[in-house]
Amino acid sequence: MEIAVIWIPAHIEPSEPAVTRCLSHLRRHSYRFAGIMRAPWETVEQTMIDGEVDVVVIADFAHLPPDRSPRIELASAPDGDEDRAVPDSQLN
Repeated sequence: MEIAVIWIPAHIEPSEPAVTRCLSHLRRHSYRFAGIMRAPWETVEQTMIDGEVDVVVIADFAHLPPDRSPRIELASAPDGDEDRAVPDSQLN
């Protein structure tokens, strides 16, 4: 069973909605809950590097600092500036 923590940045208040959302995710995935962290991202990252935590659960992708390392990005629906999917008729 993977060990997971919930990370909610200290500036997120009230934190309860984020905690509720994250706890639901933990239950769905049967992670072993190790606690809630409100520390800076670098501290959370170090717990993963040290092997203390396998999974960090966040309530909103926007909570992650944009300058984090390693940087992780989610490929989702394209924005106006991003490339659009090519229709099948153009692939021939």
